[in-house]
Amino acid sequence: MKRRGRTLRVLAAVGLLTVLAGCENSATSYMIDGSQHALILVREQNFVWDDELRQAVVVSRLPACQKRIRIHPSSTELVEMKVYEAGDSLWALHQGSRWYLAGTEECRLQDWDNPGSQPPGKLLGSFVLKDGAPAFVPAPAAN
Repeated sequence: MKRRGRTLRVLAAVGLLTVLAGCENSATSYMIDGSQHALILVREQNFVWDDELRQAVVVSRLPACQKRIRIHPSSTELVEMKVYEAGDSLWALHQGSRWYLAGTEECRLQDWDNPGSQPPGKLLGSFVLKDGAPAFVPAPAAN
């Protein structure tokens, strides 16, 4: 009887690992001034059958502040998020049809209704899928 119970527990654990193996839990960062000053994109999928992922941006300027702010969910395929300069300690993030403003003075982030959808400044880079994993890829340097 003990052997049968142990076998059932092992099979249940293997089954659970199989289900969780397809889930995404990732974070990738744009480092502004080293690791203490950054914007971090976090993506989380609880179950493999979920067709959208929860997303958050961690706005960090340590030791002064660090906040994790939920943003709109995304599909399981990472939708590119572009990062633009938008002012002193301010960045604009553009993902799909959505714009966000992130400020590191007080570690804040908000939805932004960008009239005309024009970038407010220089493109710094993008959060993209690179070699199968989310990554921040800097924009090519202007000559």
